[in-house]
Amino acid sequence: MILPHYPDYFWLTAVIAILVVGLSKAGFGGGVGAVSTPLLALTIPVPEAAALLLPLLILADLFALRYYCHHYDRYSVGWLLPGGLVGILLGGLFFRYFSANEHLLKVGIGVISLLFIAYQVGRHWLTKRLEGKRPSPASGIGFGFAAGFASTLAHVGGPPITMFLLPQKLSRQVFVGSTLVFITIVNLVKLIPYSLLGLLRIGNISTTLILAPLVFVGIRLGVYLNEHFSDVWFNRVIYALLLGTAVQLILG
Repeated sequence: MILPHYPDYFWLTAVIAILVVGLSKAGFGGGVGAVSTPLLALTIPVPEAAALLLPLLILADLFALRYYCHHYDRYSVGWLLPGGLVGILLGGLFFRYFSANEHLLKVGIGVISLLFIAYQVGRHWLTKRLEGKRPSPASGIGFGFAAGFASTLAHVGGPPITMFLLPQKLSRQVFVGSTLVFITIVNLVKLIPYSLLGLLRIGNISTTLILAPLVFVGIRLGVYLNEHFSDVWFNRVIYALLLGTAVQLILG
C-alpha cells in the first residue's frame, strides 16, 4: 500500500476529523462535521485535505441514505440541484486556478469556517425570520449554488440547504432525507472535478482506506451519544476548535 509522507500531527488531526464526520452523520452535534476540512488543512494542503475526506463522506452518506432514500421533498431537491451543480463547477475552477496559492486557499477555508460559526450563532434568529416564508425556485437555485460551492471547497454545504428547507416546515424525516439526498448527489458529482484536478491519487486512496473504519466508529458513537447525552457542550467545544482553526488558517 502506497502512502504519502505526511507532516507531524497529520494522523492525530485525521482521526479526530473522521470521527467527527461520523458523529455528524449520526445526528450528534449541529453540523460539527464542518471542522473536518479546516482541521486537516492545518497539516496538509487544502485540495489534498478535501480530496481525502470526499470518499469518506460519500461512504457515510450512502450508509445513512438507506434510512432516508424514500423520504425527501422532490420540489426542494429539484430546485437546489441546478444551482448546486453550477456551484461545484465554479468551486472546481477555483481549486484549479488558485491551487498554487496555498495561502489563499487556506484563507478561503478559514472565511467559510467563520461564516459557518456566524450561521450557528444566529441560527435561532434566522429561523424566526424565515418562518412562514415559502422560498421561491430562484432562491432554491441560489441556496443550491452556495451549498455546491462551499461543499466543493470545504465540504460545508449544510447551512444554505437548511435556510431553504426550514421555511417549508417539512417533517423531520423529510427534512433530513431532503438534505441527505442533495448532499449525497453533490458529493458524488464532486468526484468528477476532483478526479480531473488529479486530487484522487493512489496515495490519497490508500489513506482513505485506512481511515474508513473510523467513519463507522464515529457513527456508532454518535448514535450512542444521541441516546445518552446532550450535544450542547460538545457543540461549544467543536465550534471553539473550529474558530481557533479558522483564525490559524487565515493568519497563516
